[in-house]
Amino acid sequence: MSAEIICVGTELLLGDILNTNVQFLARELANLGIPHFYQTVVGDNMTRLHEVIKIASQRASILVFTGGLGPTPDDLTTETIAQVFKTPLVEHPEIIRDISQKFAARRRSMAFNNRKQALLPKGADIIPNPSGTAPGLLWQPRPNLTLMTFPGVPSEMKRMWSETAVSFLKNQGWGKETIYSRMLYFKGIGESDLSAKLAHFFELSNPTVAPYASLGEVRLRLSAKARSKMEAIALIEPITQEIKEIAGLDYYGSDEDTLALVVGNLLRQARETVSVAESCTGGGLGAVLTTVSGSSDYFLGGITAYKNKIKIDLLGVNPTDLEQNGAVSGQIAQQMALGAKKRLGTSWGISITGIAGPGGGNEIKPVGLVYIGLADDQGGVESFECHFGTMHDRDTIRLLSSYTALDQLRRKLLLRK
Repeated sequence: MSAEIICVGTELLLGDILNTNVQFLARELANLGIPHFYQTVVGDNMTRLHEVIKIASQRASILVFTGGLGPTPDDLTTETIAQVFKTPLVEHPEIIRDISQKFAARRRSMAFNNRKQALLPKGADIIPNPSGTAPGLLWQPRPNLTLMTFPGVPSEMKRMWSETAVSFLKNQGWGKETIYSRMLYFKGIGESDLSAKLAHFFELSNPTVAPYASLGEVRLRLSAKARSKMEAIALIEPITQEIKEIAGLDYYGSDEDTLALVVGNLLRQARETVSVAESCTGGGLGAVLTTVSGSSDYFLGGITAYKNKIKIDLLGVNPTDLEQNGAVSGQIAQQMALGAKKRLGTSWGISITGIAGPGGGNEIKPVGLVYIGLADDQGGVESFECHFGTMHDRDTIRLLSSYTALDQLRRKLLLRK
């Protein structure tokens, strides 16, 4: 037995609204131990919705709908469900009373078209909507098939799910097991290289391990099914430890961790500080560092040195080196990092200088060439040459530069421990 989530609304297909409902429902189903293999988004079209319901009802035993429960002509979910299962719609006076009272509380009269929301397939139960005018339905049109509908408004849907759907599903025997997942994050290694190192883990059945490529990093999802969250964690934990040992410094965190948070914690633990000097990223590295609350404990500030004159005047870059090597070079990256460290009085200094494009590159120094400078707390300094290629746009190159710089600092902090 499995569930399928069906989201109804042309606005979702057009990208006008971010579909957060499906993420919430997917997690809720996992918490109840209910597997689901398909998520469908369909526009406000009765013919297409009819087809989606027919297909879904043949491959899943629980269909969860969001959207299409409003009073307007393009709200077609309830009507289409009744049509698919050849069941007449029945008006529920208690729904009309509830909607009327909600309008009266706002000193308004209920519009006639709101009566449409009181129509449910014969035999269906009501899922009350305490917050809005669109109730849902809970219906089993045939054995081993359950339908639940919810409005598209996230706050209404979540409350209705928590107050009605969860208890119903638990009474049906669900919730005795849970599916728990953990996400592991890796930086500085490609998906294919990491997969080759961890190939034997992908053959596991419980827990399961699956890789995902993301911008500038790789993610591994570990999922386990067990009678409780604690039992699922116990299944995942030894696999997690094995993977971390194999990955070494390429592993940086899990679940709610971010690279900025991990680096910040390392700096805080060491009671050290960092400053930045940025050219092509224009303050992007500083922005990433300050996504963490309390980052002022360790991040003192930065200098955005876009023009060469600023590099010379504020960071102490040697003008002769600038002329001979150009601003995009390892030597200048090192001098910028040292300049930031000295100027702001921090333990560490990080710099970024590069060609983010789309113009400005040549055969010797192409678009995507970036140098990262790192000045440490012992007076040492080094630079790292990065090639982010011409396939990425300007914003992506800048973002990759910022996170790669952070990762270099993370590695240095860990190697000292």
